[in-house]
Amino acid sequence: MNPLLSSQYYIPDVEARVDQDGTIYLYGSKDIVNDDDYCSNEYQVFYSKDMVHWEAGAISFSTEQMQEKTDIRLYAPDCIKKDGKYYLLYCLADGAEGIAESESPLGPFTDRGIIKEAHGIDPSALVEKDKVYYFWGQMGLHGAELDLETGKIREETHKTNLLTQDEDGFHEGSSIRKINGKYYMVYADISRGRPTCLGYAISDNPLGPYEKKGIIIDNNGCDPSSWNDHGSIQKIGEDYYVFYHRSTHNSVYSRRVCAEKIQINEDGTIDEVEMTTQGAESHIPETRVLTASAFCKINGKAYLENYTSAAESYEFLTNIHNGDGAYIKYYLFEGKIDKIQVKASNTGLDSQILVHLDGPDGEVVAEIQIGKSKGNYDFAEYEAPLKRSMEGRHSIYFEFAGSSGKLMNVKEFCFK
Repeated sequence: MNPLLSSQYYIPDVEARVDQDGTIYLYGSKDIVNDDDYCSNEYQVFYSKDMVHWEAGAISFSTEQMQEKTDIRLYAPDCIKKDGKYYLLYCLADGAEGIAESESPLGPFTDRGIIKEAHGIDPSALVEKDKVYYFWGQMGLHGAELDLETGKIREETHKTNLLTQDEDGFHEGSSIRKINGKYYMVYADISRGRPTCLGYAISDNPLGPYEKKGIIIDNNGCDPSSWNDHGSIQKIGEDYYVFYHRSTHNSVYSRRVCAEKIQINEDGTIDEVEMTTQGAESHIPETRVLTASAFCKINGKAYLENYTSAAESYEFLTNIHNGDGAYIKYYLFEGKIDKIQVKASNTGLDSQILVHLDGPDGEVVAEIQIGKSKGNYDFAEYEAPLKRSMEGRHSIYFEFAGSSGKLMNVKEFCFK
């Protein structure tokens, strides 16, 4: 379910990789919650066997482990496997890029040094037989063969502007995969005004030329201030998934990794998919307790905030004003529920949640009255009966209503 990781982890820019034993690994940058800058000075790898239950590895690499230590933050990485070893391709906020090596996909990775011939951000790579194709850049995509032994780009293979911002919407965040004999380049696409999209282009050769084909997903609507996206596509079992991130905290930072199932059509194209709550799962069971993180699209001024103490960490929906709303997609209802319960806090006037079926214009199936509480974190349970039985696959839309100002905070909810 989205987000993939528990609420203390803010991992954007994810490259998903599958090892030969079927284990799925996530390599991404690591945001610091409530920080006012991108990323941090360390990486951490996450892994799963089923796309549902995720484990956190130890810190896999940090700027303290570099040959030349630095305070500059680590931006988006990639990781490839060649001849039994794992190579972490890292980059720094100043554009320097480097290689680190490990015997394990989880690290720790030992720094091999900077790739002097490549300067930019967001490296990605593809291993094909005895060659490694390496890509990087912002506003214009670079590509070349990389010699892992020497850590150098083969300059005679270096190509520039494989994709450009003006012609292809290429902003940053390249990610390369080979699918059915074709080379797919996924990237942060700015063609809709902000790089909230993951676009893709296809080529018959790893170093191009590439032809833009469309958009895979757009995270616009995940947060009022969302700016970018960065991710990858990966085959897991018999299915393909797109991995992307969503912003929180009314900021361009504090980003969390999500995934959606995609379809590779017979002609090689990929249909655009929407952000959902269930993500890699087929649906949400009707009685599952959901936290506020499950809101996959938010309308209005509301946004997800984080609460962390020594005892717990959770996200809650806050800054909720009259007319704001939030989606949960998609439940599978079996007609066994008759009420809905919400944990909320409200220090202002009395307010309510109108529960719509299938969107803001859909039928109102419940009206939950939210009373006053002592403080922002004094969450109390409020519930309301359903106006009718519900069956089948549906989204739910919470419409928040009240007199004025900030109405409430919402921590979790469930049907019973």
